Amino acid sequence: MSTALLRGAGLGALLLGSLLVLGCGSAPSGSGEGGAAAAPPPLTDQQVMVTYPPAPPSLWSQHTTELAQQYSLSFVAAWTMESLGEQCVVFEVPRGRSVHEIVRRLASDPRVSLAQPVATFRTQGGDPYAQLQHGSATLRLEQAHRWATGKGVKIAVVDTGVDIDHPDLRDRVKFARTFVDRGERTFTNDIHGTAVAGLIAATADNGTGIAGAAPQAEIYALKACWEQPPGARQAVCNSYTLALAVDFALARIPDTQILNLSLGGPNDPILGKLIDRALAKGIVVVAADGGPNQDFPASHKGVIGVMGSDDLNGPPSVPAGHPRAALAAPGVDILTTMPHGTYDLFSGSSAAAAEVSGIAALLLEKNPKLTPAQLAAILQKTARPIDADPVSEVDACAALATLTGGGCK
Repeated sequence: MSTALLRGAGLGALLLGSLLVLGCGSAPSGSGEGGAAAAPPPLTDQQVMVTYPPAPPSLWSQHTTELAQQYSLSFVAAWTMESLGEQCVVFEVPRGRSVHEIVRRLASDPRVSLAQPVATFRTQGGDPYAQLQHGSATLRLEQAHRWATGKGVKIAVVDTGVDIDHPDLRDRVKFARTFVDRGERTFTNDIHGTAVAGLIAATADNGTGIAGAAPQAEIYALKACWEQPPGARQAVCNSYTLALAVDFALARIPDTQILNLSLGGPNDPILGKLIDRALAKGIVVVAADGGPNQDFPASHKGVIGVMGSDDLNGPPSVPAGHPRAALAAPGVDILTTMPHGTYDLFSGSSAAAAEVSGIAALLLEKNPKLTPAQLAAILQKTARPIDADPVSEVDACAALATLTGGGCK
């Protein structure tokens, strides 16, 4: 669906309608059968998620009722992960009882495939400083754009909302949907997703603003995170909203080629399973490395984890204590798009991951048959080492040159 159709239909109404179609049943008896649905539940620290293996919906409903009774849990929501063919259920654990103990018991229950707490994830952004679009020069994007601009490559951006009417984004955002309760109200005002989308694909040569790393790529904006507090550059997500959005990208967006996750949190088994499915389908997954305790999904096998480097003060450098991510891209004071058609500086590994997603789109335009592993190997092989650190800076021109046979100056 085009951006024009989104605007013509009324973004708020369309986003809300999309949410209602894809949410969870309001009671166990209605779960997984495609009926009317409730919005994603509010996050609490007493929620757990379980999945059931493929089975008739009536058996899923029976299991949900039985588990709620056996473990004295309150049903919150349920939905079918279309990309996996499995049912996911959220329960509330009563106050005073241990969530981890309940997860341990549920994990050993033969009716349950996976059990985990509902974890919290945070987008990896920061405060602006005082520079311009220097990251493009460090990444040698101008040289890379001689060969590719990411034309037609589909990128699912799981983040906050995006200003789809921004002059640098209105031709790039092809689809928008929210998986957050009342998320349509703030969708076009959200800062983080707008900044990430601009770094990936802001339109080039349109007489305004900036150029993204892949200025002709297609953005599919899936809101799974919300600003906290409202108006902040940082945002939070949880296991449930992220699973909803990633599953949608896999099952409902034909030919998704890249999944951008500019966020980080603790290890999450259900999200990990969905990412494994994405990789198996040939989808490149790029994630921001948020450092200790915030390095998932960047640390997940097969994911291209990216940390933010500082290229403002001499050769690029990275903070110490990041053993996971092997790749870096500029992440300090990066000029990008902001809501209401504006621009500002943006910092963090979220920015770095977005830039690398754009570079991945350049590679896929030249060779759509690249597997996630092959694309990651090209980025790693052509990256420039950062001093004695095991982390290397991505080089867009050198990466494209491996496919074109051209040279970089």
